[in-house]
Amino acid sequence: MSSATTGLSSEKRHGYGAGEAPEWDYYSKCIHCGLCLNACPTYRMLGFEMDSPRGRIYQMIQVGNGRLEMGDTFVHHIDLCLDCRACETACPSGVEYGRLVEAARAQIEKRYRRPGAKAKLRRLFLEQILPNRRRLDTLGKALGFYQSSGLESLVVKSGALRIFSKRLDRLARLSPRMEKPFFTERLGTVVPAVGERRHRVAFHAGCIANLAFARLNEATVRVLARNGCEVVIPAEQGCCGALHVHAGLRDVARDLARRNIRAFADSGCEAIITNAAGCGSVLKEYPQLFEKEETEYYEAAKRFSDAVRDVTEFLAGIAFKPPSGAVRVKATYQDPCHLLHAQRIRSAPRQLLAAVPGLELVELKETEVCCGSAGIYNVAESEMADKLLEAKMRRIDETGAELIVTANPGCLLQLRGGIARSGQKQRRVAHVIEVLDEAYQNA
Repeated sequence: MSSATTGLSSEKRHGYGAGEAPEWDYYSKCIHCGLCLNACPTYRMLGFEMDSPRGRIYQMIQVGNGRLEMGDTFVHHIDLCLDCRACETACPSGVEYGRLVEAARAQIEKRYRRPGAKAKLRRLFLEQILPNRRRLDTLGKALGFYQSSGLESLVVKSGALRIFSKRLDRLARLSPRMEKPFFTERLGTVVPAVGERRHRVAFHAGCIANLAFARLNEATVRVLARNGCEVVIPAEQGCCGALHVHAGLRDVARDLARRNIRAFADSGCEAIITNAAGCGSVLKEYPQLFEKEETEYYEAAKRFSDAVRDVTEFLAGIAFKPPSGAVRVKATYQDPCHLLHAQRIRSAPRQLLAAVPGLELVELKETEVCCGSAGIYNVAESEMADKLLEAKMRRIDETGAELIVTANPGCLLQLRGGIARSGQKQRRVAHVIEVLDEAYQNA
């Protein structure tokens, strides 16, 4: 590969440079036993050793030893990883694979020049739009007008986008629906508990979720309030940085983490609640961003992460008030990767769903396998994401479920896309909390 591709000399491309990189203490735990292979979605699909956790760790070691160039081949195999962390669940040696792949991506972002407009748009979105609430709201309003005015339907049906770019056409079809009023209007408010106040919690509302999952955020606050929680929604909170961590943009993620740590520091709450599995995973791992950088923020990050709870985890751990209203439907539950594998939360969502009168829950085969969402993976690596989604929808078909339940906004979008392609309009997708909220409303 020519140095024009990466913008670095051949000598510098070998080995890791300054900044976070995969470390011996973490990759030396891998004994190359291969038990991770069947857990890895990309290995299951492709059957290539270099697209397995074991193979990727081997490549990281070779780059670190200067035997493999940090070039197109290495970047391709690392990019193709979903960072779903199913391998961590399968690993008998306790390899923290998420740390390794995210550190490898941090090196790639510092030392490898991604070619083309796609890389520039990716950087623009992650660095200039997501961290800035005003810009994100402006984009949300523009997208909302585009969707509600009929322009979107006209453009998509015409096939004009496909002429210019298949990726752009796919992005348009996957784009989340804007839900007005945006939940950003609720930032800076306090929602009282229904009845006796038994808990005081803070709610992390996210970034895109404020625009595209505003009704889910409202349902989350209602369900918490019905369970005796006074809910504080700090005004200065922002994006959690999950997409940035997964993309290797750790400096941006650190800035976002500092913002959230400050925003929640004086809330006086016993827990910080999130309804997004991907966000929760990174919020709980904030100390990793500061363990070698700043002692002050490291200690603050530990206090912050100790308080973070997924909403299903929190509700299942308190004196939960079961709904009396029924939701009479046959349902199946898809485990979000960053809830099951990263946070190791499996029983809590099922426990809450089991408390809903009338709901028949059918277990989904291979629920531990990623649906292909993985943040922006379904846009960046659309071919692999499509294969994973097709496999997931086949398993869902086997259950005969009318309702697909999950616990992460990204999974909601991906699974809704699967339903749209299948044309099965009678089937719907909902968050665990939306099902609970519906049951409370039906009482």
